[in-house]
Amino acid sequence: MKAVVFLGEGKLEIREYPDPVPGPDEVVIRMKASGMCGSDLHHLHGPKRSESQIVIEGHEPCGVVEMVGSAVSPKEAKVGDRVMVHHYDGCRTCQYCRSGWTQFCPTDRTVFGGLDGDGGHAEFMKIPAHTLIKLPDQLSFKAGAAISCGSGTAFGAIKRVGLSADDTIAIYGQGPVGLSCTLLAKAFGARVIALDVEPSRLEMAKKFGADYVINSREEDPVAAVRALTRGGQGADKSIECSANETARRHAVESIRRWGSACLVGVFGKFELDSSEIILLQKTVLGSLTFSKNLQEECALFVAERGLDVDSLFTHEFRLEQAEEAYDLFDKRKIGKGVFMFD
Repeated sequence: MKAVVFLGEGKLEIREYPDPVPGPDEVVIRMKASGMCGSDLHHLHGPKRSESQIVIEGHEPCGVVEMVGSAVSPKEAKVGDRVMVHHYDGCRTCQYCRSGWTQFCPTDRTVFGGLDGDGGHAEFMKIPAHTLIKLPDQLSFKAGAAISCGSGTAFGAIKRVGLSADDTIAIYGQGPVGLSCTLLAKAFGARVIALDVEPSRLEMAKKFGADYVINSREEDPVAAVRALTRGGQGADKSIECSANETARRHAVESIRRWGSACLVGVFGKFELDSSEIILLQKTVLGSLTFSKNLQEECALFVAERGLDVDSLFTHEFRLEQAEEAYDLFDKRKIGKGVFMFD
């Protein structure tokens, strides 16, 4: 089978691998869609990798079960099932693994598609059967790929911040995760203020349901958010999806007293006047991806409400186009890309 690997220092290759065969508790998925994620670029441009460090990329996999191991029960998976993957494995016995938060396993964590386990940028993917989540019939494979990381991460942040229908929420950064936040927050019934510095992303935010859009490059975002809220107090909630230091600070400063800000963008740091937290009784939360249970809940939420997460993907590619796809993605000439398979 063909598969995409990153070599580090901005280089990638398409390699030939033997078709995988499942172990007793594993399945093999025939890939149908595998999304590209912004975090892929950190792996792409990381240090040069030795052969032992190279894995197949792609942590937004979705496909059809092709083979099942001898110990896999029909309730877990059977040939022909349409499935997503919760792209983590762990010791399977600690409190985190048993609660579905496998990514926090302290002793035996595996991340499929980028760190230490083979992912979905290939014709087939071998995965432990317990990581599978059934894809609702109403959803496309592209939608399943989106929910397997970006949209699932947005759903996890919305649940983490406790969004309700009577809230006004400011969403900083309208890349794929931020746009998913905008789409999902509207489906929750909230009033949405979308912020970014790119006009094209703000236009997409409007299409995804934002009530107001603010270009943070052209006006003071904190003042602009406050001007849109009752008494100029600020938004009830905010979610920051950019990993930009300034945007993180603005996400906290633009919420009202007793408001909550959720930081999703990874890496980097920011400074904040302690009075924002202490004197104004604000809550600042972090949110890393989602549990297995939340991924399933997100898929059902999207399916039941007919949400168009497919539109998050601006470009489709074949696996052979991986070098071109990541070059365009890296230079921000496209939005979110996805590899599609027959």
